[in-house]
Amino acid sequence: MKSFKILSPCGILGYGFPDASFANGLADRPDAIVVDAGSTDAGPHKLGAKTAIVSRRAAKKDLKRIIEGGQYLKIPVLIGSAGGSGGKSHVQWTLDIIAEILAENPTLHPRTAIIWADIPNELILEKLEQGEVAPLDAIELPLNAQILFETTGVVAQMGVEPILKVLEADADLIVCGRAYDPAPFAAAGIHAGFDIGLSYHLGKVLECGALCCNPGTTKDCMMGVLHDDDFEVYPCDPKRKCSPLSVAAHTFYEKDHPYLLHGPGIEMDLSHCTFTQVGENRVRVQGSRLFPTDPYRIKLEGARKVAYRTFVVAGVRDPILISKIEEVEKLVRESVQDQYNDIDSTSYTVNFMNYGKNGVMGDLEPDNQAGHELCVVFEVLAENQDISSSICASVRSTFMHYGYEGRKATAGNLAFPFAPSDINFGAVYEFSVYHLMSIDDPSALFPWQWWKKGEIF
Repeated sequence: MKSFKILSPCGILGYGFPDASFANGLADRPDAIVVDAGSTDAGPHKLGAKTAIVSRRAAKKDLKRIIEGGQYLKIPVLIGSAGGSGGKSHVQWTLDIIAEILAENPTLHPRTAIIWADIPNELILEKLEQGEVAPLDAIELPLNAQILFETTGVVAQMGVEPILKVLEADADLIVCGRAYDPAPFAAAGIHAGFDIGLSYHLGKVLECGALCCNPGTTKDCMMGVLHDDDFEVYPCDPKRKCSPLSVAAHTFYEKDHPYLLHGPGIEMDLSHCTFTQVGENRVRVQGSRLFPTDPYRIKLEGARKVAYRTFVVAGVRDPILISKIEEVEKLVRESVQDQYNDIDSTSYTVNFMNYGKNGVMGDLEPDNQAGHELCVVFEVLAENQDISSSICASVRSTFMHYGYEGRKATAGNLAFPFAPSDINFGAVYEFSVYHLMSIDDPSALFPWQWWKKGEIF
């Protein structure tokens, strides 16, 4: 029976995976190794600040093993959303690590290609004028030339089309800029001649490594096998198991609809899917369907700097203070505003998060019962680090000694686990571009180039 195996080492490049699991995966003779390296789950900071999601050491450790595995088996290795956010700086960061790995091991010589995902502001403005750019629900900021100027760079999620072009050129190692998470997995399957719907659905399952297992984790290896009418998934670690429930549950992961999933130029319909146990730890999936969308839309992502942050972590155990914590925080905020009446109070923001009392869900919390102690995190956001630090120091000292009603001692109200207590975080970013843009050619905005020993040609 015709089949195609894809090995997913982990949920995000740099998260790590056990050597034994990876060895099991390689021994199973996969036809491709594919790993996602990016996400916007952690917010806009990594994109805006042009920094990686994981450490350089972690990325190098994973990349070394993956590249060696691909070269050993003579199979392609695909990396999606290189460096975390997939912009030019993130891709270059990844390439620098690859260059170091290849220099340290001259027996490795993969034919390496880069697919860029950076979108020029001029094109976005042109598309805006044509009414072909629309915001997603997550953003309310109007998009215009000024916002784009303040944005540190815009990337777009590529679909399978540009990746297929590079696979057709017989690349061994493909480093993609920002990509729709399942797309590199799907491209490998489609290139091998398998159904586009099954390939995309398999990519949706594999992109998070072994998260669809029991116990689930993004830090372990997963195998997916495409057939003509179905695909199967199973972990490379014998202590993990796949069940129809665990795989179906992961199919619903990160979606705004139970069985419809949108991507670049596609809509997946999983309403007819069946999940069948076909072995102790193996599940077969059938019925995945995919339909092209008209127009073809890609998701744009960009971030801009909006403030500077200073924060403090403190503990509160006094039951009297806990019972009136929001009231005291309001009074502390007002006291600090009086102290710094020379600073416009609209130019900074003081936020309190009371973990142990609505710290996670805030006003949406259905259970408002507080515990016997709280972790209070307060932050100050301001136009520069100096103001942020000054206001935060005043909040901390005022809160620490605030004489609230019913207080029985003059000792400090806050217990600090760290010294110094005030932490200067630095720049804060927000998503300034989080839009869908209609395009005519799915590959035109994602050019690719060969790369060798640090040179692009």
